[in-house]
Amino acid sequence: MLFKNVIGQADVKLHLANMVQHNRISHALLFLGKEGCGALPLAIAFAQYVVCEKVNRKAAAAPAGASLFGEEPPAPAQSGAGPLDSCGECPSCVKMQQLMHPDIHFSYPVIPRKSGDKPLSSDYISEWREFIAKYPYGNSYDWLQFIGAENKQGNITAYECNDIIRKLSLKSFESGFKILVMWMPEYLGNEGNKLLKLIEEPPPNTLFVLVAENESLILQTILSRTQLVKIPALTHQDISNALITRGNVAEGTAGQISLIAEGNYREALQLMQHADEDWQSLLREWLNAILKNGPIAQVKWIEEVSKLGREKQKQFLRYFTHLLEQAIRLNAMGPENVHLPEKEKDFAGRLNKIAAFNQQQAIIEELDKASYYIERNANPKMLFHALTIKLYHIIAAKEVITVI
Repeated sequence: MLFKNVIGQADVKLHLANMVQHNRISHALLFLGKEGCGALPLAIAFAQYVVCEKVNRKAAAAPAGASLFGEEPPAPAQSGAGPLDSCGECPSCVKMQQLMHPDIHFSYPVIPRKSGDKPLSSDYISEWREFIAKYPYGNSYDWLQFIGAENKQGNITAYECNDIIRKLSLKSFESGFKILVMWMPEYLGNEGNKLLKLIEEPPPNTLFVLVAENESLILQTILSRTQLVKIPALTHQDISNALITRGNVAEGTAGQISLIAEGNYREALQLMQHADEDWQSLLREWLNAILKNGPIAQVKWIEEVSKLGREKQKQFLRYFTHLLEQAIRLNAMGPENVHLPEKEKDFAGRLNKIAAFNQQQAIIEELDKASYYIERNANPKMLFHALTIKLYHIIAAKEVITVI
């Protein structure tokens, strides 16, 4: 994968390229970014950049200091002095684009294929290559479902840690570097302490690249031994452009999806699949059932929404959250400073009439909790019934209730 194939993140790409050009690579890096920001594609592109033969020739040619013959050492390389991306053509790049480079290893959460198995990441390497090709912005849930985990818990086990130690103790085959890309170190239990000595005192030219979403779930002993590379959320414009060029989405639809996705390209792809859904009508029906039409209408609506798939239910809740956030912005900044499609702006304005700021915050918290439980296979009827009751009590705290 080349840097140019990764959406946005121009500043991070330049920073990573400069680290290599100036020979300032830490032996252990932590790429930390929220879901959908592209941390994993960046890590793979970075690994390819490190082993690219064109880049390596440039690095090898860089002088270490003053010449033995007394000449002044050349000035340090600037950002444009060397290639800022892999060539994509040398044997190392070709192998890496297929995730088949012998000096680059991958570690990720896996499950036993059958009871009593001690699974290794390498057991799932074919599935991993296919997953990265199809869903480079996928999350750990997507990956575990891709390998048929269903309700099983994925892990990076002690057996896997021992295998990592064995692999990285070998000499490199081709590039001079040995690189481990570990995706989701949050799945490392205390077994991860087995890697401490290797991370702290690695063999020469050994590089650890950890890719994580939640810093608080990583073992502190490992965290303290890594150099942090923060990956920011994607901009609305980056997501919109990617949807237009990669997904052939109409410009207006892409702009709307990018606003709702809030920097998460995975979320944008999910929204793109359901771009034709009329979430606004479904939301209007729900609010009218809560505020006006009573229990019979509520039960009918719950029956309808419970038939939707889990992803659609999450997208619907995400859309409601998006409208509430825009309603808060409308209140704080004024309609003239909030750029939204007219239908959404009108709906957000109506939300301001039925709920004050503190109520909107409370509703957003409940919607986030509901999304969390949906991901964990909560019963949809029970969940939406409870959520309906909670929203009624939150909104009913307002003295005057206006129906949408």
